[in-house]
Amino acid sequence: MNQDPEDLRISRAAQTVLGASLAAEVEWCARMLAAAEARGYFDPLEDEDIKLRYAQYLRVRAVLLEVLALMEEASGKHGREWEGRLAPFVTAFAAACLLVRGSQGLARQAGASRLLRKKLDEADPVRGIPRKTFTSIYRASTDTLRITRFSAAADFYYDHRSEIASLAGDPLLGGLAQLLVREEDWLGGFRSGIIRRRFAYRWFSFRRRHHSAWKKSLFGIFEWSGRAIAELRQPGVKASGAPKRVSSELRERALELARPGDIFVTRHDDALSNLFLPGFWPHAALYLGSPEQRVKRGVTLPPPLERLAAGPIRFLEAKKDGVLARPAEETLAVDAFVILRPPLDPGQLAAALVRAMDHHGKPYDFSFDFRKSDRLVCTEVIYRAYHGCGPLSFELKEVSARPCLPAEELVAQSLELGFRVVAACGVGRDEIVTGSKAELILHSHRSAL
Repeated sequence: MNQDPEDLRISRAAQTVLGASLAAEVEWCARMLAAAEARGYFDPLEDEDIKLRYAQYLRVRAVLLEVLALMEEASGKHGREWEGRLAPFVTAFAAACLLVRGSQGLARQAGASRLLRKKLDEADPVRGIPRKTFTSIYRASTDTLRITRFSAAADFYYDHRSEIASLAGDPLLGGLAQLLVREEDWLGGFRSGIIRRRFAYRWFSFRRRHHSAWKKSLFGIFEWSGRAIAELRQPGVKASGAPKRVSSELRERALELARPGDIFVTRHDDALSNLFLPGFWPHAALYLGSPEQRVKRGVTLPPPLERLAAGPIRFLEAKKDGVLARPAEETLAVDAFVILRPPLDPGQLAAALVRAMDHHGKPYDFSFDFRKSDRLVCTEVIYRAYHGCGPLSFELKEVSARPCLPAEELVAQSLELGFRVVAACGVGRDEIVTGSKAELILHSHRSAL
């Protein structure tokens, strides 16, 4: 016997709500949040955990919103319509309870952690999360019209509680009836805390708007000055039009020596940014290798990333135009470089490259703020690729009241972590030296921060 299409639709919606009930809330480890608050930022592993869990929560939320819209259409929007359509009402109300409770839990955790609030409002293009999703969810959870409608639905539920509870043995709605009984304690707390939550959101919104306006103006200054400095050259250091000291022959030799996962720390002799960035070595890029090199070293990337790193592409590098995969002719158009090799096996290297390439396409962070991951600077690409990978653990340093990792500090910590100096070029003579000679040259031209 064929099932009624309406019953079939409600049955599928009910099963979806029951399946989503186990993942409708997101909870982060309190100890992790406390540790991050103490240090002032999330490390890359914590950042990844937060965004992964948040993306999962948003997917479940999207499914519940779809069910709610479908069942609202079937049940109606007020008590008179709900009277004769109890099955779709129960399904819609159960979905609404999960949505509201989930958004409240999110707001509660974010309310206790400013770092978490800011992190949840960051864009994550890899997972398709736009900016300010937390703010949107928080606003929706305190919207007067939505609260009024949800409260009316709760009143209807309590008025018909015995009738709904009697459905516990119903094969179609039994699971949802039991779910709503379990939600009753939470429902009582929700109704008594409406005014407090609305006031809390208004205060949050006021502070966010004023802070955001200040931040936008400040970031605009950083971006304008950063782009200007990136374009300018120091007068008198090199003759006008003089070529870079790393020739095409030296570049090809360097690529023969390099392996996937190596770090190229580079320098332009006449870059005006040398005056503002600490140390002799101001810049870094991650070597992805050629497809042949990755195969030879057993470094396997997912097919989409293999396609991205094919052809002339050899590096992932953050410059003023953003975090992009670049050919060697662009990245190694420099006057000097050092190659550092991480102490990792092929599987760990592949994992690090995948993590790094998650940031491909993000804009450059002219404010050098490592607390956020929606914009990156050159060394932050390296930091987020390798921190927590195998035995590697980097520590950010405070420079100009911001936690960051200047290239000189990246070099120092890399050597302490067992990175090996593979080669150096352009320091002293315009030639490539390897082994102990390269290490001596690197140490002789490092600056204390």
